[in-house]
Amino acid sequence: MNKAITEGLVLMPTPFARGLDVWSSGNGTPGSDTYEDVANAAFVAADQDFGGALEMLKTENTQKLRYMGETPLLPGCYLRIRTRVKAISGNLPSVRIAGYAARANGSLVADVPAFAPFVTLTTYGEVVEISAIVGTGNRAGVDMVWGTEPVYGHFGIDLVGANGGIVRVDDVEIEDVTSVFLRDMLGQVDVVDFGAVGDGTTDDSAAFDAANAAANGRTVYVPAGTYRLNSSVTIDTNVRFEGTVTMPDSAVLLLRRNFDLPNYIEAFEDEELAFRKAFQALLNNADHETLDLGGRKVNVTGPIDMQATVPGQDSYATRRVIRNGQLEAASSAAWDTQVVSSQATYNPNNNKRLTNVTNIANVPVGALVEGNGVGREVFVRSKNVATGQIELSAPLYDAAGTQNFTFRRFRYMLDFSGFGQLSKFVLADIEFQCNNRCSALMLALSGTAFQVRDCFITRPADRGITSIGGGCQGMLIDRCQFLSAEDALPVSQRKTIGFNANANDVKLRDNRATRFRHFGLLGGANSIITGNHFFQGDEVNNGVRSAGIILANTHVSSIFSGNYVDNCFLEWTNEQDPAPAFNSEYSFSALSVTDNIFLSGEVAPWFSYIVVKPHGAGHFLSGVSITGNRFRSLNGVIDRAERVDTTFADLDLSRCKNVVFTENSFHAVTYQVETPAKVEFFQNTASDTWTIDLADYLPFGGEALKVESVLAQGALRNANNVRVWETPYADVAVGGDRDQIRLNWSGPVRGRVQVSVRMDSR
Repeated sequence: MNKAITEGLVLMPTPFARGLDVWSSGNGTPGSDTYEDVANAAFVAADQDFGGALEMLKTENTQKLRYMGETPLLPGCYLRIRTRVKAISGNLPSVRIAGYAARANGSLVADVPAFAPFVTLTTYGEVVEISAIVGTGNRAGVDMVWGTEPVYGHFGIDLVGANGGIVRVDDVEIEDVTSVFLRDMLGQVDVVDFGAVGDGTTDDSAAFDAANAAANGRTVYVPAGTYRLNSSVTIDTNVRFEGTVTMPDSAVLLLRRNFDLPNYIEAFEDEELAFRKAFQALLNNADHETLDLGGRKVNVTGPIDMQATVPGQDSYATRRVIRNGQLEAASSAAWDTQVVSSQATYNPNNNKRLTNVTNIANVPVGALVEGNGVGREVFVRSKNVATGQIELSAPLYDAAGTQNFTFRRFRYMLDFSGFGQLSKFVLADIEFQCNNRCSALMLALSGTAFQVRDCFITRPADRGITSIGGGCQGMLIDRCQFLSAEDALPVSQRKTIGFNANANDVKLRDNRATRFRHFGLLGGANSIITGNHFFQGDEVNNGVRSAGIILANTHVSSIFSGNYVDNCFLEWTNEQDPAPAFNSEYSFSALSVTDNIFLSGEVAPWFSYIVVKPHGAGHFLSGVSITGNRFRSLNGVIDRAERVDTTFADLDLSRCKNVVFTENSFHAVTYQVETPAKVEFFQNTASDTWTIDLADYLPFGGEALKVESVLAQGALRNANNVRVWETPYADVAVGGDRDQIRLNWSGPVRGRVQVSVRMDSR
């Protein structure tokens, strides 16, 4: 490329033959002395080597010769200044190319080299070529690196050394030699041409900014080297990295045209650092809503504090997406779980707080809380060291008083817990390859609509997705696979949990999970759980099974439909009931369990697929619909598909209302229950009271609270075998377990009836 041609630059100085009034004996600036009509210089018209030449007598320690014309300098342009000289007589001087670097206002740019290396003349009459290259970039072969501040120069030569010598100087030539350095400048601009040094310490931010400004659609080229950028840099056009950049944590590199992880890896070389800086740019960029990982695998050596990558931002609510790649946990001690023990006091009247916490400074935010009366998936949401208080993600079920608690801080590949609020954030088509070294995701303290879709959470060490606060509000987990690291362990030895949520409105759809301790715990309400397949069996004959999904609230107002519940069960508990003393409130209510597949094999007879586990007395079922499900046990018969776990309390079955348990199918299940229960009863001896036992027919050991109908199947006959036409009245909740009804007749009769009995009163 020749900028003298492409940009119309005038580079060549005036020949000496046209007059010496434009040749200065000073710096070449306007008003400086010239060589016209001076005693120590003259134009020689017919030199045998040069033709016309300037003959000079050296009278000063540094005898200057400068062209007073303003030779322009542009970023990316390299000029060669050259001339030929010969010694005529007297002392032999040294000669060098020199120049005056000027700003637009003519002032001197003092911190750039003013001359090139000198050449010493050794023989009279010998023609010696003197040359040097001047340019903006620090390239091999550039003698005078001037950067981008000078906009023009006054060029010529210096005579140095002993005075008294006479030399002749041929016409000075200045030519564009850019093509020597850049073979193809038409499609790109080089940051070096704008002053970038690339030594790893010099701040090259301004040079990058200047290159970006000059690119005008061309590619910005970053040649080999290490470029320190102390401030944020934005590149608006395509950029190509052969060298790498380094930046402080607070500085942002925004590649607007090349915004994807592969280009950040090219920029930073280190994959993990590149991911951090790309995420930083994602949250500091209005032009892109998606960070494409480009199918790359990032080797992660320790937990990535996502908020720490964007200093000063702890809240973000604009939709952002990270997609299409793999994050893999490398072997590192940075993944080790932090374990702290502390004594603390719990008051159920302030049910999400621990007080008087000893050693609180060492208790990490985000730690799992363990202790007597602590339910599953309770985490440290925040702490106040000054007051000795810890805020919890959920209440404790039976921990009133003072005791020792254990706090376990698992390490997460992507940890968003530093964000006070993060909404509308999406992770898509990513595999989190945890390698049984770390957990995958920890959510922000608050926020809405966090989505994980089409992802693999593979072999997490402790947790797949953890919420320690309200960052799970409206969370969507769609079409993901949760693959356990504990496949080979029996259920009783597993500890890993796929996910948890504390807030409402979670959507869990079309996922697959293998052999966790629990697939997930939902502590909020209004959840939709559809189309998932989760299995948790093992090879232990008559082995125990753990809950697949745990609903940890009473009034769940949720739908559980179309799932494949394989060798595990749906557990409904109130261990995270937000009200003190587990007040009944709406109680266990508003749950629809429809059209699911429940399957088990080699389980103990007492295993059940739907388990209600109340804490505190007085709870009951209300507005519960369990319909259209398929219950099947393989290689062994189980007693019931449903049951109440009375470890802590029983249900008050006398208060149940609006419970529907119908149209389910049972295979290898002894007690095939329903409500309303339709039971055929035969009384073979005449009696005026018939007692009908519903214990084997009503779900959850329910009480016989309402008789909907009684219909004789054939004729009723009295003791004389005479047909009678009679309608009985019914007594409900008869017997010690209140699971019988009594039909009362006006006289002794016998026969067969069909009764429809409900376990609720309305």
